[in-house]
Formats: sequence, C-alpha cells, structure tokens
Amino acid sequence: MEKVIVTIGREFGAGGRKIATELGKLLGVKIYDRKLLDSLREKYNLTVEQMDKIRAQKQTWWDDFAMFYQQAQAWANRPYYEAVYVPQVTSELLYEEEEKILKSLAEQESCIILGRTGFHIFRNDPGVFKVFLTADPAYRRDKVAKRLNISEGKADELIKKVDDDRETFTKKFSGKSRYDARNYDLVINVTGLKAESVAQFIAECVNAKQV
Repeated sequence: MEKVIVTIGREFGAGGRKIATELGKLLGVKIYDRKLLDSLREKYNLTVEQMDKIRAQKQTWWDDFAMFYQQAQAWANRPYYEAVYVPQVTSELLYEEEEKILKSLAEQESCIILGRTGFHIFRNDPGVFKVFLTADPAYRRDKVAKRLNISEGKADELIKKVDDDRETFTKKFSGKSRYDARNYDLVINVTGLKAESVAQFIAECVNAKQV
C-alpha cells in the first residue's frame, strides 16, 4: 500500500475512536489525535522550533517517537469521560504547532488523523482519504449514557456541548463547517453498525481509491 493519510471527523457518541482503532489495525498504521499531541508535548516539550531542531540534529528521533507512541496509547485511551471536558478551542499559535507536528509525523509514514481538522490540514495531500462519521441522536445518546453511566438528559447536554465545541474549533481554524459533506471523500451514518464493519468498509474504500 502506498502512503496514505486517513482523516476522521466524527460526531460525539458515534464511536469514532473505536472505529479509528479498528481501522488502524486493518491498515497497520498509527493514530494521531489531540490526546497524543498533548502527551507528545508533555514528553518532549515540543514547539515548532524544537521539532525542527530535533529532526535536524537527532537522526533517531522517529525511532524514539515510535517507541514512545506505544506508551502514549495507554494515556490516550484513558477513561473517555476524562477527555470530553477538555476545552476544544486552542490559541492560533498552538493550532499552528499542532498542524506542523501532524504534517511532520505524516511525512514519515501512513497514519490516521482523528479530529484536529485533519480534513483541512491535509486537503492538498494527494494521498489523503477524508471520512466523517455521523449517527442518529438516539443511538448517540444511548452510547454516551451507557459509557459514562449518566442519564439520557445529561448525555444529550454533553453531546451538544462537545459537538458545539468541535464545530467552533473547526470553523475557527478551517473556515468551514465540519458538517459540510463536500469536505470529505466518505460520510457514513454508523447507527447500528459494528465498529469492525465500518472500519472494514473504510479500509476497502481507501484501498480502492489507490488502485
């Protein structure tokens, strides 16, 4: 398989992380998202300038990161409720740093970008395949309520908050709505579908586009 970058946007409660994880297994690639970026900055104290220095001076940086990535997944996969309250709108400087870090990582090998306006950051990359995952409100409410052990009313409130935060973030830094289907190669309503089945379908589409 030629190098490919899969970007996945999703509505809260649509199971985007699990689907991305299954897709990563099928394609044999890493997943990069906000939580991994946060853990990278914590580990290496990365800024754009520091990233450039590391890449220029340390030939083994990618090997170090590959090893660290395995450890970071435990941090990135901590209980879901610990992540959903994190403010989604960052400063322009932080966004620029994230964009450059993601592009730097994606230069090395194929990967999956979960969120972070990946569809916009990699819009001009010839190897990109852009996906958006949606689901019916009742399906999402049930998933969130069960996963976080909260009432359906609280689940609805949380879904609205997270979705609004993500839309604000996307509009601020891409100038587009994440709900615009024209941003993507594939939009899927995952209601009632198993994560493995959705991942398999996305993988087939990714491979078909490369033929």
